[in-house]
Amino acid sequence: MASIFHKTLSRRDFLAISAMAAGAAAFDWRGLKALAQTTGPKSATPVVIIGAGLGALTAGAFLAKNGYPVTLLEQHDIPGGYATSFDRAGGRFTFEVSLHSTTARGGATREALEACGVLDQVKAVPLPEMCRQVLPGHDLTWPQADPPALIGLLSRHFPQEAQGIQGFIGTMLKVSEESEGIPPKMGLFDKMMFPKRCPTMWQVRELTLAQLLDQHLQDPRLKGILGGFWGYYGLPPSRLSAFYYAVATGGYLRHGGYYYQPRSQELSNALVRVIEAQGGQVLLSTEAAAILLKDGAVSGVRDQAGKTYPAQAVISGASAPATFGRLLPPEAVPADYRAKLAGYRASLSSFVVWLGLNRAIAGQVPGYEIFLNDGYDPEADYQASLAADAEKAGLGIAIYDNIFAGYSRPGTSTVTVMMCSGFEPWRPYLEDYLAGRKEAYRRHKDRLADILVSRAERVIPGLGGMIEVREAATPLTNLRYTKNPEGAIYGYEQSLDNAFMNRLPNRTPVKGLYLASAWGDPGGGFTGAQMAGIKACRLLLEDLA
Repeated sequence: MASIFHKTLSRRDFLAISAMAAGAAAFDWRGLKALAQTTGPKSATPVVIIGAGLGALTAGAFLAKNGYPVTLLEQHDIPGGYATSFDRAGGRFTFEVSLHSTTARGGATREALEACGVLDQVKAVPLPEMCRQVLPGHDLTWPQADPPALIGLLSRHFPQEAQGIQGFIGTMLKVSEESEGIPPKMGLFDKMMFPKRCPTMWQVRELTLAQLLDQHLQDPRLKGILGGFWGYYGLPPSRLSAFYYAVATGGYLRHGGYYYQPRSQELSNALVRVIEAQGGQVLLSTEAAAILLKDGAVSGVRDQAGKTYPAQAVISGASAPATFGRLLPPEAVPADYRAKLAGYRASLSSFVVWLGLNRAIAGQVPGYEIFLNDGYDPEADYQASLAADAEKAGLGIAIYDNIFAGYSRPGTSTVTVMMCSGFEPWRPYLEDYLAGRKEAYRRHKDRLADILVSRAERVIPGLGGMIEVREAATPLTNLRYTKNPEGAIYGYEQSLDNAFMNRLPNRTPVKGLYLASAWGDPGGGFTGAQMAGIKACRLLLEDLA
């Protein structure tokens, strides 16, 4: 076997295969549940979880369901992180904070929901279509979970690129299929055969999305269309991992997109119910102040009021910068690990406008999630988003009432208009914002909201005259409610040096401390956070075994 190894693969390639296999391997759910049942004694293994984002809640629900004493501390007064909702106008409107689409009934997401005991407690509604793209020369509605129909649609608009379209979409589908088909455990022979069994993954492992597009396509407009979902992942094609884009987008193409009815808050609430039903505690409005250590291992968590919660393990759903920079003493974190973290950047944030309309528009405007762009250049779009340029950045417009009947109260509608946003344009307002002096900030926020509403009228005519309630959130709002540095919505950027096989591991150098958020593995989004929670549980249980 050793001679075969030397003839076929370099040591660098073999290490890459090992990392890819570990990062993409299908979860051995039976093995994980069996591990949870055999590890013990559970009553003597208290786990404290910091934060109530989806990753932390998923970890808490799985551990509580399997008999571990769980105490979860959340600084906000509602659970869920970005998976939350809020009311305005006395409850006349209930707005979704972040969810547009997720693969709730496909692949690993479904298995995670089942493992946590909430699959039957939440209703995931299939979206009417994957999305609608509105550009200067094209108005395209992507079909839901129908790759051949999508290939046909795009080929009709770009007949000269038909072969490249099939190749690019086929690559995304193959990456998604191969990643879901990797066995939970791989021996030496399996790893040796990895490039043959997962050839597409192997081919794209070191490519950016831009490089993958260039391999298949010529027309820059078509590249812009097929790279147009970069906002879901927070980086433009020139910097975004092709593998990460392909496995996520391919998953949507294969399994379809879903929405949690009535709002994503119900998913968060269901996970809380599992924790509490098993005797666990979810303590809201309770902020963690420090992770306590004894002999180099975690021993508990202290909250801001000074109360201590003993723990044999701590799972942090807080940001990685907060976990290692604020909650732990400096000497507890190895210098090389701190240097590694310092090399990563927080992802983009967002600017969102929520609109409660005084009339029903369901079915009157085609499309639920509509991407509006004034050009075909994702790189320029990314730069406009970094600058919070409301005139030029691409917009995501969600008409929630086009998902299912009864989303809003009779005679009303719920719409959001969103753009990705960098943090730097908001930094000049930060000091005053934190001190409660928000006059200049509000004027700037309102001015940008006016621009977004005006641009959205291109797809919703007369929108401005229908508005009964308007609310807006900026990167500073995200910072305030989630404590994420720079109001990041995807944790660390999904760059090539911190994506997939290179992603920051959920097992940390501090014994007994694990990450369960978008800042760790595999990354941002609802599915990413949930999988981070399950991965943290697996690592914890392996260390306890």
